[in-house]
Amino acid sequence: MAVAEQTTSEPKPDAAAEHGPEPGSLLDWLTTVDHKKLGLLYIFLSLFFLVVGGIEALLMRWQLMWPDYDFVTRDRFNALFTMHGTTMVFFVGMPILIGLGNYFVPLMIGARDMAFPRLNAFGLWATLFGGFLVYFSFATGGAPALGWFAYAPLTEKTFSRGPATDLWALGLIVSGAGTIAGGVNFIATILGMRAPGMTLFKVPFFVWTMLWTSFLILVAIPPLTAGLIMILLDRNLGAHFFDAQNGGSAIMWQHMFWFFGHPEVYILILPVFGMVSEIIPVFSRKVLFGYEFMAAATMGIAFVSLGVWAHHMFTVGMTRTQDLFFVASTLIISIPTGIKFFNWLATMYGGRLRFESPMLFCFGFLSMFLIGGLTGIMLAAAPFTFQLSDTYFVVAHFHWVLIGGTLFGTFAGIYYWYPKMTGRMLDERLAKWQFWLLYIGFMLTFGPMHISGMLGMARRIYTYEADRGWMFWNQLTTVGALIQAPSFAIFIWNVIVSWRKGKPAGDNPWDAWTLEWATASPPPSYNFEEVPVVHSRRPLWDLKHPDDPDWKYEHE
Repeated sequence: MAVAEQTTSEPKPDAAAEHGPEPGSLLDWLTTVDHKKLGLLYIFLSLFFLVVGGIEALLMRWQLMWPDYDFVTRDRFNALFTMHGTTMVFFVGMPILIGLGNYFVPLMIGARDMAFPRLNAFGLWATLFGGFLVYFSFATGGAPALGWFAYAPLTEKTFSRGPATDLWALGLIVSGAGTIAGGVNFIATILGMRAPGMTLFKVPFFVWTMLWTSFLILVAIPPLTAGLIMILLDRNLGAHFFDAQNGGSAIMWQHMFWFFGHPEVYILILPVFGMVSEIIPVFSRKVLFGYEFMAAATMGIAFVSLGVWAHHMFTVGMTRTQDLFFVASTLIISIPTGIKFFNWLATMYGGRLRFESPMLFCFGFLSMFLIGGLTGIMLAAAPFTFQLSDTYFVVAHFHWVLIGGTLFGTFAGIYYWYPKMTGRMLDERLAKWQFWLLYIGFMLTFGPMHISGMLGMARRIYTYEADRGWMFWNQLTTVGALIQAPSFAIFIWNVIVSWRKGKPAGDNPWDAWTLEWATASPPPSYNFEEVPVVHSRRPLWDLKHPDDPDWKYEHE
């Protein structure tokens, strides 16, 4: 048996003996420390900000629909640019992945909750409060207009008067504290609360990627926080860390920001790698090909990602030796990433593929990440970047990786785990409509950006002249964005309606293998009445199929 007799070392809580808010009430949700409710709140937070960030993107794209257009002013466009980037990275990408991790990591390792439930709640509310601080800048006369990377000297008082930039920096400091709290909690939970018998190399792959994502959070977020504090000191107490006219260094800010910024790519994409690695085997009816190599590749990505940040800075005047180092490190990181990609293909090869919505979005992820990765290898060559730095080619590349890869992979995870969270199935017909609208719209949005970038269109410009030859490509991009918009509306409608009226899912609708499917849908507050004892990476499959040759091989 894969899940042996159950240990009763942790007795089931007596709900009747507990005193607190009525379950399901507003007060219960506001004061909860249950990892599942906090995970859902993280997801709701990110979906709210996804709508906000999407509206900001549509306003920018409409401004660029025609040459010499004045739909929004230059300053308003720059504010939208800043807030869209900040929102999508800090208040959409990270919260939704931390939310899914919050919900499923304890379930997947057989734990009752996260290691530090109150710290878990602190992380959520700090993230939400940080987002409100950032958006409160609109109430001061206008949001900051400095780009989400806030290059010096744009952050200095001389260039950005008023408190908007201060609120932006304070909001990111606060939300960063919440993210660090989440990273600490994941590491403690995964290392210290696994079910009996579940060694580190038997954890589900999503858990493995969340462990290394948390490591990157603890390394990458503090330098950004330090840089933001230095911005506040520059602006309010007369320091000159980034003020080149007074002995500071604007380049130092770029180093500090991108030391965070490139690991941030993998903070966003590693959990998606984990979700895809859970879904593809289930819908191929095969075990994950090369688990050990995939695990090693994840560790390699985590470590190498800390040494590639300055490939964002090839044009700032670094030495030839530095350029060559970061070219080499950027190319090297493609090796463990390629290992993962070919292992996913090998997992599918010869399998009995089922193209239900989670698998469909996995295919979308694979194609998006492949295209984004190939353009990333192009940009790793310093001479190529000299020509295309700060053009729409770079915008297209990182959207294809970060938004295309992260978005499609996250939707795959939501469609896969929604039945476990709600006990209901999402509508497959609506899921396919959402997928094709998003996929076609995404291709049409970011494909033409590569061409407009090669034609010389710079990022961060709010309008352009008619004789530049950019109008057609910008119009294609805007049409693609408009096609994407209804896909998100379909998704939100599907989530809301299916929550109440969806087809009952049962405990394990996908016939999956990991522990989260061993409990009820949705899970009870205590997750497992008795803590399971685990003997393999596929406890539920092995329980049903004790004569499976793979099971015998694992235990010989």
